[in-house]
Amino acid sequence: QVQLVESGGGSVQPGGSLRLSCTASGSIFRLLRSIFSIDAWGWYRQAPGKQRELVATITSTGSTNYADSVKGRFTISRANTKNTVYLEMNSLEAEDTAVYYCNATLATKSYWGQGTQVTVSS
Repeated sequence: QVQLVESGGGSVQPGGSLRLSCTASGSIFRLLRSIFSIDAWGWYRQAPGKQRELVATITSTGSTNYADSVKGRFTISRANTKNTVYLEMNSLEAEDTAVYYCNATLATKSYWGQGTQVTVSS
C-alpha cells in the first residue's frame, strides 16, 4: 500500500510557528518509488465549513508554488532520500486554522495523508 503520514500539527498562538512533516511509506510505495520519482508533493488544508484548498506544492525539479494567503510566511521543502515533505509555517494567523493534508503524485496517481490539525488561537 501507499501511506502518507503527517505530523507536527498542534495549537499555537498567533504569530507563532509550526513545522509539518509528511512521510510516504508502504510496500507498493517502495515498489513504485524504485521505478518512478515523486512528481510532486503538496500541502492542502480544509477549515471547518470550507472546501479543501491548496497551500503549497513542490515538483520533482524543486519548483514551488504557494497560495497567495501564505506567500512569505510558509515554506515547502522536501527530502527525497527520506521520502518526506515539510511545511514550515511562520507568522501564523487565526485564518490558518485547519486540517492540513499531505499529497503526493507518483506514477500519475495521487495519494493523500489522513491530515493533521493546526489551531491558531490566543
